[in-house]
Amino acid sequence: MSTTPPLPPGFDPHNIHELLGVETLEAGPERVVLRLPVDWRVHQPYGILHGGVSALLAESAASFGAALAAGPDRRVVGIELNASHLRALRDGHLTAEATPIRVGRTVQVWRITLRDDEGRPICDAKCTLAVIDAPGAGTEARPGPLGPPPE
Repeated sequence: MSTTPPLPPGFDPHNIHELLGVETLEAGPERVVLRLPVDWRVHQPYGILHGGVSALLAESAASFGAALAAGPDRRVVGIELNASHLRALRDGHLTAEATPIRVGRTVQVWRITLRDDEGRPICDAKCTLAVIDAPGAGTEARPGPLGPPPE
């Protein structure tokens, strides 16, 4: 039986995860496990899991863990995702397990393994995330590459 861990600061529970029925099985700064039911809603036209759904679950798992690792005054945003689709999946569940490769002050890199109910690999992914200041985290506006912010 799964319990839903608390969401990182700034996460809105009403999003694509709610729409697709994504469950959070485990969530911490060292490991995140998400599960998605696979049925017609996430199929591509040939009746198998759409690769974009695997990518969505992979980046979501990495983002969740990275946000927890970054802390309450920081936010994370995905800047690169590489996903290799290894096997087709028609039904059951897709489970993503994300673990950090590097947790830095400004960049994090996570490895995500996605498996079916039998534990067979469906997709292998790596996600790079930028760590940024949270809005209202006490930072002053700084000039960017295009000059100072508008007043």
